[in-house]
Amino acid sequence: MAEQHTENHKFNAHTEQLLHLMIHSLYSNKEIFLRELVSNAADAADKLRFKALENNALYEDDANLRVRISFDKDAHTITIDDNGIGMTREEVIDNLGTIARSGTKEFFGNLTGDQAADSQLIGQFGVGFYSSFIVSDKVTVETRAAGSDKSQGVRWVSEGKGEFEVTDIEKADRGTRIKLHLRDEEQEFLNDWKLRSLVTKYSDHISIPVEMYKEGEPEKEGDDGEKIPATEGEWEAINRAQALWTRSKSEVTDDEYKEFYKHISHDFADPLIWSHNKVEGKQQYTSLLYIPSKAPWDMWNRDHQHGLKLYVQRVFIMDDAEQFMPNYLRFVKGVLDSNDLPLNVSREILQDTKITANLRQACTKRALSMLEKLAKREGDEYQKFYKEFGNVLKEGPAEDFANRERIAKLLRFASTHSDSSEPTASLDDYVSRMKEEQDKIYYITADSYEAAAHSPHLEIFRKKGIEVLLMHERIDEWLMNHLTEFDGKEFVSVTKGDLDLGKLEDDEELKKRKEQDESEYASFIDHVKEILGDKVKDVRLTYRLTDTPSCIVVGENDMSTQMIKLMQAAGQSVPEQKYIFELNPDHSLVKQLADEQDEQQFAEWTQLLLQQAELAEKGSLENPADFVQRVNRLLGSTSVA
Repeated sequence: MAEQHTENHKFNAHTEQLLHLMIHSLYSNKEIFLRELVSNAADAADKLRFKALENNALYEDDANLRVRISFDKDAHTITIDDNGIGMTREEVIDNLGTIARSGTKEFFGNLTGDQAADSQLIGQFGVGFYSSFIVSDKVTVETRAAGSDKSQGVRWVSEGKGEFEVTDIEKADRGTRIKLHLRDEEQEFLNDWKLRSLVTKYSDHISIPVEMYKEGEPEKEGDDGEKIPATEGEWEAINRAQALWTRSKSEVTDDEYKEFYKHISHDFADPLIWSHNKVEGKQQYTSLLYIPSKAPWDMWNRDHQHGLKLYVQRVFIMDDAEQFMPNYLRFVKGVLDSNDLPLNVSREILQDTKITANLRQACTKRALSMLEKLAKREGDEYQKFYKEFGNVLKEGPAEDFANRERIAKLLRFASTHSDSSEPTASLDDYVSRMKEEQDKIYYITADSYEAAAHSPHLEIFRKKGIEVLLMHERIDEWLMNHLTEFDGKEFVSVTKGDLDLGKLEDDEELKKRKEQDESEYASFIDHVKEILGDKVKDVRLTYRLTDTPSCIVVGENDMSTQMIKLMQAAGQSVPEQKYIFELNPDHSLVKQLADEQDEQQFAEWTQLLLQQAELAEKGSLENPADFVQRVNRLLGSTSVA
């Protein structure tokens, strides 16, 4: 049948940019092109197996799935041929002509120009096919979707320079054939031993045969003079063709585990840790779970796909089966192979089955055990993990009540115990350093580490040597609404109005001071209330400050400043929050203000102290110009110095 309906298309800008990056940034790791293409071929076979469960005709009388690799030295080509699911014309244009993922702008925004870092981003982006252009100056793809007529084949051709050509062809067999036209400097790959060694290195775990052609032997004469007949050449499997997770742990090397991770995740970096378990009993299943070393670039995208690859009795069922891993562990990669689920299981069925709930619970515990093991290792591996995934893990206490204490032990925070913004303090560390009579865990939330570390609310704690956790991530305020205690000790925000240091305070001495000050400053406090009116909820003296004249705090049942910001950032309307204005009776400014006789000066300084407190607590003012003008006016005044 004659070729027909040829169209020329342009790559979109993001794809063109990615191709350029592929060719230039990954050149030092160019052999991975074969791993990526073989992995894609294996995925195509898995998808055909799954669809054939409902429509056996898709096999087209050939159920022996395989991948074949061949090369032609004269033509300078390598061909990867599979008999998997194949693609339609529309799928070819969608999958090969553009990056079929959302968030491409954010992806390219993460590129740094550093080749090692950018190559990891590319791997996380999952664009294995484009690695063809690392070694090729031209790529030809011929494909036909399983179950379609042989006249519905499609040829895709591109030199990776901004355009591609799509042509209708006749293709007798289903599946996809990719021909790489190698650059002159890449002739090392036109070698039987080289290709076989790469398959053994990267794709030995692929569960379908990866075949290469073995030439036959010519007729020859044996040692005894008898003729040995010639043998015909044949395709032979060069990988084990056995699903890695079905093998005994003692048979699998660390390198094989790492390569399998890269196969299922399309990541370029090694995982931090993994766990391979076979369970027999009421339920029979095998799980192989991995903790990555780098977060995917789109971790926070709403449409970020996560979950495990699900197999039932070694038959692939679905990618990204999120039902088996809670959302706060969405970074965990791996495979789950169940003997108890039906082969025709769907996402809808998974939602309601008791088997799914049990498997989810088991996988969650296994993942948490891996993290606990990682946290106990010497070195900085856990800190590397926490830098990448710590904020995701903080979603756990709200989502998984049953494992809240285990998750809490895995969290890390900055604290006043050190001068570093790095989150290195665990809650166990904090409890071990608590003062003998301390029965609460104190913390502060703020917009940044600097804002938290220099907050006036910490002054009394520094004076008494009490450690405070410094929380400066946006999610921290939300976390602390669900993590109310640890090891039987209550969490207390140092910004709450009714701060109680319990036995850490000399109650009798403080009581006497308060009585004396309340009597001495009663009229002063009333005067401040009169000046501020409904700008504040209340005015009172405070003993939490040592170096600062004033601060604002929220009531015990009021919404915190950080929670207000969090809700506003989410587009939610928040009722107006009025703060309690606290004044430090030991500070010279407050003492002098209490003696101020000029009504106008009294009002100006009162407003200034409130605005200073608001700025320290909220990081901004509703009317900064008014604050600046007030400061300028008072700079020329000597009434209160």
